[in-house]
Amino acid sequence: MTNSTPADAPAAPATAPFGRMLTAMITPMRPDGAVDYDGAARLASYLVDDMRNDGLVISGTTGESPTTTDEEQDRLLRTVVEAVGDRASIVAGVGTNDTAHTKELTRKAQQAGADGLLVVTPYYSKPPQPALEAHFRAVADVAELPVMLYDIPGRTGTPIATETLIRLADHENIVAVKDAKEDVAGTSEVLARTDLVYYCGTDMVNLPWLSLGAVGFVSVVGHVVGDRLHEMIDEFEAGQVGRARELHLALLPVYTGLFRNQGLVMTKAALNLLGLPGGPVRAPLADATAAEIARLREDLEAGGIKLPTS
Repeated sequence: MTNSTPADAPAAPATAPFGRMLTAMITPMRPDGAVDYDGAARLASYLVDDMRNDGLVISGTTGESPTTTDEEQDRLLRTVVEAVGDRASIVAGVGTNDTAHTKELTRKAQQAGADGLLVVTPYYSKPPQPALEAHFRAVADVAELPVMLYDIPGRTGTPIATETLIRLADHENIVAVKDAKEDVAGTSEVLARTDLVYYCGTDMVNLPWLSLGAVGFVSVVGHVVGDRLHEMIDEFEAGQVGRARELHLALLPVYTGLFRNQGLVMTKAALNLLGLPGGPVRAPLADATAAEIARLREDLEAGGIKLPTS
């Protein structure tokens, strides 16, 4: 394919099937640990309207999918679709370590009005690459929506090998990868040899992944700085790489603060500090301690986030 862009312009794929800036949304909880559906609608609206998110991922790992029921996930997805589905792409996390269960969640998400599907590598069982490929194909075969594969070996124990990704790219429903593997060479190889669209799934390397050809981010810190991440994408795509770098460096304290503990734990703490729907986490995770929250406040303020006074 001939590239007709100027030599000094950044390389960028022509399409971003789910938008460029997405946040993997937490699932707000009430003090008793029940899902806060009204809070989810409010948070989704905030993320789209104030944080400039083009899309939201619902019931990913950050959404506590391992500890929410199928029924809770279905109602949550329908709640978010109703709240912001007219102005943002809604991607449903449907991946599990059971192929049959993943296929069932895929069907339910389609019925609930999702725009796309996030399918994580089956965790714990560590399938070899041929079995892993068969799993993704089985899910994509029943999908009626575009599928984003989620490659995060640090959590699942199994990377999606470069050659496996290249083979999976021939499936018409598999269109994108949420890449949290941090493999520069492997990502570059897949981008060079396929039409798969890449979203950076590790906030600390958001800017470097744009330089490789990622179209955008599926972010955790987008809960609190989504507008600035969207600006980073805009500046990079406009050729203003220096300005994009300035934004990246200014956000380092936010990256640090939200990942001193589990990103989910600290993001809920940050939302609670901001007076936004967050609430507690479900066991086996535990809420941030008072000391962690005090340090988080310092990190967020150092990153330019204005917090209400305590």
